[in-house]
Amino acid sequence: MIIQLKNNVTTARATELATALQAIQVTQEGATLLVTPSAIKTINPAYEADVDKIFVMETDIQLAHPSFMSGKRSVQWGKNTIGGTSNNSVVIGGPCSVESREQIMQSAQLMQTLGISTLRGGCYKPRTSPYTFQGLGLEGLKLLAEAGQKYNLSVITEVKDSSHIEEVIEHTNIIQVGAKAMYDHSILKRCGTANKPVLLKRGFGTTLQEFVQAAEFILSGGNDQVILCERGIRTFETKTRFTLDLCGAAYLKHHTNLPVILDPSHAIGYAYGVPDLSRACIAMGIEGVLIEVHPNPKVAKSDASQQLNHQEFTDLFNSLNSVAKAVGRNLI
Repeated sequence: MIIQLKNNVTTARATELATALQAIQVTQEGATLLVTPSAIKTINPAYEADVDKIFVMETDIQLAHPSFMSGKRSVQWGKNTIGGTSNNSVVIGGPCSVESREQIMQSAQLMQTLGISTLRGGCYKPRTSPYTFQGLGLEGLKLLAEAGQKYNLSVITEVKDSSHIEEVIEHTNIIQVGAKAMYDHSILKRCGTANKPVLLKRGFGTTLQEFVQAAEFILSGGNDQVILCERGIRTFETKTRFTLDLCGAAYLKHHTNLPVILDPSHAIGYAYGVPDLSRACIAMGIEGVLIEVHPNPKVAKSDASQQLNHQEFTDLFNSLNSVAKAVGRNLI
């Protein structure tokens, strides 16, 4: 249950009510909210004089639920806006990993040439095997930030664990919480107090309920700049890396108030399928796609098989404009 208090309720009284109702106190758009466990459906009549509105929820998808806030929350970084009243769909491109200055600068230059505003690049890599490239860490993060500044791009990178979250917050425009870190509550809670957008990826064995409840940890911390990212789930199929859950994306569009971005690169795991999946994603009218592109994928130190080369990515991006226009979206 979400309880919106009247504007004249004092801070001390709000804290008193939060304690009595086992609620988390959240400030959002100037309003004080008390978010209780969803099992609580009613309040003591003695509290009603302090209450402006009450939203009763069936599950602990609460702040992200459209019955609390209709439409999509507006998320902004730099000159970019998705969600809200915009019809924007963002294309975020760049390599799986930052490998060298030359590589990330070439990637940034391509994004600028195409008019793409946001550059991705992994710096702290949560690899499945300890014997593979683990990323350049802080060195890579500084190179990514430098490339963004040189080519006037916003940058996004992934937080692997809480040991480097402050570095990521400092050097990036968007904080990415990856599929393997989605359950790390220390990361989620710190993101809840960060004054930056957070792109939260769905774990490959995570239900939609669990996924959105992870977003609730960030929202309940006071940060309403949350983007959901579907990146494929593990099924019985072995011919692709994962299965891109477009049904899940449709659910998230309808049953949450959060912008939705899709990651076709990690879903299929092979470059040949990324263009078709990307066009299908944009055709759904979602808020963006996250695509991996490398100057020379054959020598990439991570996820070489799924990264597009620069020409392939250019051809794909040009085709996405037509799809976006057909469904009333603007690529940014």
